[in-house]
Amino acid sequence: MAAVLSADQIDALVTAAEDLGQGRHGVEELLSQMTKAVLERAMETELSDHLGYEAGDPAGHGTGNSRNGKTTKSVQTLQGPVQITVPRDRNGSFEPVIVPKRARRLGKVEDMILSLYARGMTTRDIGSHLQEIYGSKVSAATISRVTDVVADEVAQWQSRPLESVYPIVYIDAIWLKIRDGGVVANKACHVAVGVDLEGRKQVLGLWLGATEGAKFWANVLTEIRNRGVRDILILCCDGLTGLPAAVNSIYPETVVQTCVVHLLRSAMKYASYSDRKTM
Repeated sequence: MAAVLSADQIDALVTAAEDLGQGRHGVEELLSQMTKAVLERAMETELSDHLGYEAGDPAGHGTGNSRNGKTTKSVQTLQGPVQITVPRDRNGSFEPVIVPKRARRLGKVEDMILSLYARGMTTRDIGSHLQEIYGSKVSAATISRVTDVVADEVAQWQSRPLESVYPIVYIDAIWLKIRDGGVVANKACHVAVGVDLEGRKQVLGLWLGATEGAKFWANVLTEIRNRGVRDILILCCDGLTGLPAAVNSIYPETVVQTCVVHLLRSAMKYASYSDRKTM
C-alpha cells in the first residue's frame, strides 16, 4: 500500500507544528487545524454532490437550489474542541454525513465514554479523563445520557425471548470485582450458555449475586423458563449442593450432568501434587 504522505510532506508538517508551538502543544494545534480543514472540505464536497454542481459553476443556475452561506459550530473530537463552518443550501435539504446535523461529538467520543464506563469509572471520572487527555469537556449529564443508552440495550438483551428448546445448557458462576455504589466488591456473576438445535452457543444471560447458591440458580432458571424455554435436555453444572434438585424443580425431565472439568478438579484434591500430572 502506498504511503499517504511523502517524506517531504511529513517534513513540512513537522515544520508547521514547530511554528504553532513547542513540543506536544504544536502537534495538537496542527492536528486540530488539520481536522477542521478536512471536515470543512469534506462537507463542501458533500454539498456539491447534493446540488449536482461545484461552487461557482454556471450549471447551477435555474436548478431551484443553491448554496446559502455557512453556519459555525463547535464539535468535540479526540483532538479536542474544533470550530467548523458548515455549508447550507437554500432549500434546507442538505444533510451532511461526516458531521450530521445537531451532532456535537465526533471521532468516536461516545465509544471512548463507553469504554471508560465499562472499566468501572464514574461519570465524573470520565469527564475529568477526557478533559485531561483530549481537552474535550463533556458534561456529566451528557455522559449519563450515553451510558443510559447502553443500560437500556443491556436490559433489552437480558429480557429478550429465547428458543423453546435447548439440547444442552451450561451454567456456572464466575467471581468478579464489581463496582457498586463507589465500592469494589467480589460478586458472583452467574452465566448460562445454551446450545441450540443447530449447535450454536448462545449466552442466555448474566446475573449478579452476592453468593452462588442453589436458590439463586432456581430463580435464574425460572426467569429462563418465563422467557420461553420450555425444555432443556441436558444441563451441565458443577457439584454445588442442592443444585440438581433446584434444576429439576423447574425442569423435571432435564438430565443434570456434572461437568467433567469440575469433576477432575475436585478429584485432584485427594491426590498428592506429584501424582496429579500422571493422573
